[in-house]
Amino acid sequence: MEILDYAFMQRALIAALIVGVTAPAIGIYLVQRRQALMGDGIGHVALTGVGLGFLLNTSPVWVATAVAIAGSVVMELIRWYGRTRGDLALAMLFYGGMAGGVMLMNLSDAGSNANLGTYLFGSITTVSPQDMTTIYVLAALVLAITIGLRRQLFAVCQDEEFARVTGLPVRLLNLLVAVTAAVTVTVAMRVVGLLLVSALMVIPVAAAQQISRSFAVTFVVAVAIGVAVTLTGTATSYYVDVPSGATIVLFAIGLFVVFTALAAPLAKKRARAAAEGSEGCTLEVPGSRTAADEVRVAG
Repeated sequence: MEILDYAFMQRALIAALIVGVTAPAIGIYLVQRRQALMGDGIGHVALTGVGLGFLLNTSPVWVATAVAIAGSVVMELIRWYGRTRGDLALAMLFYGGMAGGVMLMNLSDAGSNANLGTYLFGSITTVSPQDMTTIYVLAALVLAITIGLRRQLFAVCQDEEFARVTGLPVRLLNLLVAVTAAVTVTVAMRVVGLLLVSALMVIPVAAAQQISRSFAVTFVVAVAIGVAVTLTGTATSYYVDVPSGATIVLFAIGLFVVFTALAAPLAKKRARAAAEGSEGCTLEVPGSRTAADEVRVAG
C-alpha cells in the first residue's frame, strides 16, 4: 500500500490506532458519570499548557499534560465543593484556559497561528518520533488504569454511594478518572485536536450503547469503533487531502447514526425472543388428587 511507504504516515496510523483505543476506554467512564463534556473542558485548559510549552521552548505535549492534570484536579475539586457557584467556576476555568493558551502562543517566539491550529484541530501527519514516544508512555498509563481498575471505576461511576459503602476510596477513584481523562486529552490532541477530542471519547461509547446492554460489551464495541474511525479517517485524510481530526469525528458520528438505526429492530428482535421464551414456560396442573394430597385437621 502506498500509504505505508512514508514514515510520517506510518507514525500517523500508529498514533491513530492508539488514540482509537485510549479515548473510548476512558470515555466510557465519563459517560457513566454523565460528564460527557469533561474532555472538552480539559482540552480548553490544556491549550494553556501548549502555549506555555512554546513560551518556555520545551515539549508542548508534556507541559500540556501537566497543565491538563492540574486543571482536571481543580475541576474535580469544584465538583466536590462547588455547590451553587460550581458551573460559573468551571466556565471561568475553561474560557481562561483557552484565552491563556492563545496569549502565551502569541507571546512565544516559536508560536504562530499555524502551530495553534495543529493543536486545536489536530494534524496527525506532523506527529514526530518524539511525539510518538510521549504517546506510547501516556497511552500505556491510560490503559493500565482503565483496564486494570475497571471493576472499581465502574462501581464508582455507576453508584458512588454503593461504592462508598463497600469500602472503595470513592474520591481517590474519581480523581483518578479525571487525571486519566486529562492524560487522554493530551495523547489525542495531535490526532483530532483539543477542540474535537471530547467527541472521540464520547461518540464511540454512545454508538456502542445503542446495540449493547452490558458494560463489558459496550467497552469492547466502543474501542472497536474508535479504532475503525481513527484509522479510516486518517487514511481518508491522506487520499482526499482533508483535515484528519474533522474527518475522524464525522466518521464517528456517521457510525452513531447507523448504530442508532439498527437499535430499534434489534430491540424488537430481543423482545420477540423474550416473549417466545416466556410462552415456552408452562405450569402443569395434575388432573386428579391422590391420597397424599389430602389435608386432615384434627378436631
